[in-house]
Formats: sequence, C-alpha cells, structure tokens
Amino acid sequence: MSEAARALEAILLVAQEPVEAAALAQLLELPPDGVEALCAELADRCEAEGRGMVLARVAGGWRFQTAPDLSPYVERFLLEGTSARLSAAALETLAIVAYKQPITRGQVGAIRGVNVDAVLRTLTAKGYVAEVGRDPGPGTPALYGTTRRFLEALGLDRLEDLPPIVDFVPPAEVAEALEAGLLGPSRDATPAPADWASAVRHELRRAQRPVSAALPSRRDVATATGGAVTRSD
Repeated sequence: MSEAARALEAILLVAQEPVEAAALAQLLELPPDGVEALCAELADRCEAEGRGMVLARVAGGWRFQTAPDLSPYVERFLLEGTSARLSAAALETLAIVAYKQPITRGQVGAIRGVNVDAVLRTLTAKGYVAEVGRDPGPGTPALYGTTRRFLEALGLDRLEDLPPIVDFVPPAEVAEALEAGLLGPSRDATPAPADWASAVRHELRRAQRPVSAALPSRRDVATATGGAVTRSD
C-alpha cells in the first residue's frame, strides 16, 4: 500500500463525519480525482478481504462504517441497557419531510392529521431537520427539509438514494378499497389524507440502529441502511 493510501486510511479512521474528496485532496496534496480513485481502491480492498469495516461514500464524503452483516454483534454491544430511539410520531414526521421537502409545518400537520410542532422541534434539535427557506404564501411560513446529518444517519450519499416512495404505496385497487372504507357510504365527504407516511415509516424505523462503537454514549439516534452501522457524534 502506498504512503498516500495509508495516510488516507489513517485520516478516515479518526474522522468523526464523512470527509469530502476535496478536503482529502488538500491534506494529501493530490488531485481530487486521484483521491476518489484511492478511496474506491481502499473500499474494494476492504470488501475483498472481508474486513469488519467498509469504506462508504456518505453525504458527499467518505467514511469507515461497520460491515452490514456484522450489525447484530454491534447492536448487541451498544444496545445493552439503552433505549434511545425516535418515537413512531417522530419517524412518521421525518418520513413526510424527507419525501415531501421543502414542506411547511402546516402541510406536515395536514398529512399526519395532528399538531406536529413538538415533533418538529425534537427533529430540529437532533439535527435531522432544519429550516431551508420561506414559503411565499400568506404569512411566509418556514419551509423544512432534511439535513446532512439525516443522510449520515441513514448512510445515504444524497436524497435521491432514498427508497422510491412507490415501493411503500399499496396498489391502486388496495388504495381505492382503503379510501372507500374511510369515506363510508357517503361520497360527499372529504377524503382523508393519504397514509403513505405510515407506509414508509417502517423503512425509517430500520434506521433505528446503533452507531459504531466509537462513541456509544453520545448517540442521538441508532442508524443503519441495509444493516450498516455507522459513526456519529
């Protein structure tokens, strides 16, 4: 292994969050393309050797995280005696923001059918949701969107990597049957908000897995995508 590759590995081992190729290029005094190639080579090496960690591209940068198939062992180590998880209401709200962003507080509440002020404050405090602008409508309410921390928590490189919402929406005939049941005998009633948020909630619940063993006592939310357990402050 070259000195540059060894230095890259050392930097990523101590990094607390994904490191962008541009920053690595400055540190290693290499062109960004060369750094990307080194990262890809190191990622392939970890996979080929069957190591307990993998090098993954997350939130626009690179970081080490535990191998997906080893998550049960890490969970057993980290979850012993702990119960810090996002509530079902928080997961559902986060799902709505993730798939509908940018979205106002009122729009989120309309979809869920309940007041979401407290839940949004919780998600904002944890760093998964933030104000991203203002709606031009009456009162110019704040628009909410997910953050880079959200991508890190789910182990995603970009929002486009979220599972397609169609994967969680029931077939048309099932949706029609559900709508008919909600409306009852009268067709004059206003249809209830689509319950797609509940359908995707189980996918975000999969994200309630522990971060890597580096800082187990400071984790905000246990995270994983496909079983990969990741580092977080």
